Amino acid sequence: MVLQSAKEEYAVVLDFLPNGHIFDTRPAHLKSAIAQAIGKTHFILLELIPKKGCFLQPMQEVYIGEGKREEIHHIFGKIEYNKLTQTAQAELEFVIAEMVKKNESRFIEFFNKSGPISMRMHSLELLPGIGKKHMWELLEVRKEGGDFKGFEDIRARVKLMPDPEKMIVKRIIEELKGMDKYKLFVGS
Repeated sequence: MVLQSAKEEYAVVLDFLPNGHIFDTRPAHLKSAIAQAIGKTHFILLELIPKKGCFLQPMQEVYIGEGKREEIHHIFGKIEYNKLTQTAQAELEFVIAEMVKKNESRFIEFFNKSGPISMRMHSLELLPGIGKKHMWELLEVRKEGGDFKGFEDIRARVKLMPDPEKMIVKRIIEELKGMDKYKLFVGS
């Protein structure tokens, strides 16, 4: 079975460079505007080339799928976290937090369905702030009381639990930075 890389339909603009990258040494007439963005589904970091005369704003959602695109001419390619501009890096946490909030059910499903990775590690332990103690408490509460309904339900049922929303956001950023070999939320 061949794993196909994740495709994004929509992206959120993190930064817009109307004159291209600063370090691009080509003459100005050869440079094109570029937008740094993050995919809405798989959190893939991308560089996008907008259509001529199209100015994009940070936090703007753009269609990048196979159909007719209004603002984007083409996808330049994937980029690594450390290639993001300072502005894009600053916007990233806010954009991810908003996406996590809007797709709460997807992340609650992770808390409800997650299982062990190996004999010694559970996928819940990959979330920042969850050690063995919180992991066992989460599993016990889930077993006794059934599936979690939302982030608020997790906070109410699991005592002294760090904010689950913030844990998910931190984990996504860690995955984007390449800090761990395991990928829970970020596509490739």
